[in-house]
Amino acid sequence: PRPILDMSYSRHFLDFQGSSIPSSMKKLVVTKLSQNFREAVTLRQDSPVPLPGDGDLLVRNRFVGINASDINYSAGRYDASVKPPFDIGFEGVGDVVALGLSASADYTVGQAVAYVKAGSFAEYTVVPAKQAVPLPSVKPEFLTLMVSGATAYISLKELGDLSEGKKVLVTAAAGGTGQFAVQLAKKAKCHVIGTCSSDEKGGFLKSIGCDRTINYKTENVESVLRKDYPEGVDVVYESVGGKMFDLALNSLATKGRLIVIGFIAGYQNPTGLQPVKAEFLPAKLLKKSASIRGFFLNHYLSEYKMAMKDLLKMYERGDLVCEVDFGDMSPEGKFTGLESVFRAVDYMYMGKNIGKIVVELPHSVNSKL
Repeated sequence: PRPILDMSYSRHFLDFQGSSIPSSMKKLVVTKLSQNFREAVTLRQDSPVPLPGDGDLLVRNRFVGINASDINYSAGRYDASVKPPFDIGFEGVGDVVALGLSASADYTVGQAVAYVKAGSFAEYTVVPAKQAVPLPSVKPEFLTLMVSGATAYISLKELGDLSEGKKVLVTAAAGGTGQFAVQLAKKAKCHVIGTCSSDEKGGFLKSIGCDRTINYKTENVESVLRKDYPEGVDVVYESVGGKMFDLALNSLATKGRLIVIGFIAGYQNPTGLQPVKAEFLPAKLLKKSASIRGFFLNHYLSEYKMAMKDLLKMYERGDLVCEVDFGDMSPEGKFTGLESVFRAVDYMYMGKNIGKIVVELPHSVNSKL
């Protein structure tokens, strides 16, 4: 029988590797609302390590994921009622180092878990056991599935109506979530077109099955689509916004569907939006019996566990590439430690990443045993 360990009452305890869990930690906190991440966010050096309650896990974060929406969150766009200071970061992968009594019915100290919850940009995060996803090991690849993979999986399943031979356009296809939209559309036997910003990204997209890549720095996306797909495309997985949105809308086929999962081109603007030519929208949609659907993962949490189960299975079978970008090619090198989250966000907005941007939080085990 597994020993049940209730550590929720203890202020100082040892983790499962015998090193002392500190009483304070580093974490990132939004101290001012701004779409400029560096202005909005402060690295606190001596925040108290939180204690898990009865149904909670204390997770020592080993890898945290960077999302385009981190900027929306630090600008206060998701919930106008939340006032700084508040914690930031949406997803993490790490080890359970302590847990409450009822949480120990399903989890044990030393177990690898992933989670989606605000406050992951910290050395330790308290996660309700109900929200954790047990993992076979602590690997950064699992992190790519939590928000990016799940967004592609659920949105295409619920809104995409994919079937064999459909033409699917994925914008920012080599990014964190684009890589999954490409692969999942290929699994549905669709013809996939991906836009990207370099030949290196184009090579990556071909390696994961993309049928046609369009480097928008060297090719005119509109001309390519008009010439190669005169009938239009059936589904667009759109995360860029602005001019790319207009272009995607114009390239829809009859009964085409445009799924908006983001508009990264506007996140750093004070207003948050780049204008689109929406005045002709009713006429354009009517003419093609086309539709636009927005997708926000928080509204589909009832589907989340099932999606994660399926994605994890695919990855473990080797049927899914989970590309991780640690920033090795960035000017100052690999993203290591919470202080590098700022660089990682900049790197994403420069459009440099291939796959999901992940920051590693190193942990030195100073054994007391």
